[in-house]
Amino acid sequence: MAQALIEVERKFVPGPDTEDRLQELGGILEHRVTFRDSYYDTPELSLMRADYWLRQREGSGWELKCPGRPGVSGPHTEYVELIVESAIVAQLCEVLGTEVLGAGGVAAVLGPLKLQEVASFVTKRGAWKLVLSGAEEEEPPLRVDLDTADFGYTVGEIEALVHEEAEIPAALEKIHSLSSMLGVPVQEKAPAKLIVYLQRFRPQDYQHLLEVLSPSKKPQGTKAPDSSLG
Repeated sequence: MAQALIEVERKFVPGPDTEDRLQELGGILEHRVTFRDSYYDTPELSLMRADYWLRQREGSGWELKCPGRPGVSGPHTEYVELIVESAIVAQLCEVLGTEVLGAGGVAAVLGPLKLQEVASFVTKRGAWKLVLSGAEEEEPPLRVDLDTADFGYTVGEIEALVHEEAEIPAALEKIHSLSSMLGVPVQEKAPAKLIVYLQRFRPQDYQHLLEVLSPSKKPQGTKAPDSSLG
């Protein structure tokens, strides 16, 4: 997986004073932006059920999130992000059990791989960056995105990008520290926008996905049909 980064993130429910608190902590609002995300999968949700998430973002191109270390517990998630289309196509073919399809881009393999749009929505985002007090000057900042989707769901995300698994514990420590400063309850688990979209607008697909989702990705208060799963 050349040119891949490991994304360590924690989602949370932002409050009315979250932006004020970010400012107090020295956070910088980089920009406010509006964009459309479209997600693709097979009719059986073969990618999502294996914890792979294929997205096309308006103006940014394709991204495939691949599962990180197995057995991750707690309110955070870890993913390897692929943005190079040839690497995305190769990984899609591997996950779906097909031969690698030529040298075309992602759009060219949607049909042959039976991938179709399963969700599409618009997000308004406030993108912040913040270096925690006491951190080394050369340390990359944490990123905090505050999102409101056009179907009425608001979620925040604290993210650190690292190059190696050995860097994950330090990134997690910083994420948990900032979460605490923002008043996020220790065990709070906020689901991703896509999961809430499926729950509201494609409930049958959502139920199929719920069977295999890990606890950190489920909306709070939900239970898998088989309690031994996840």
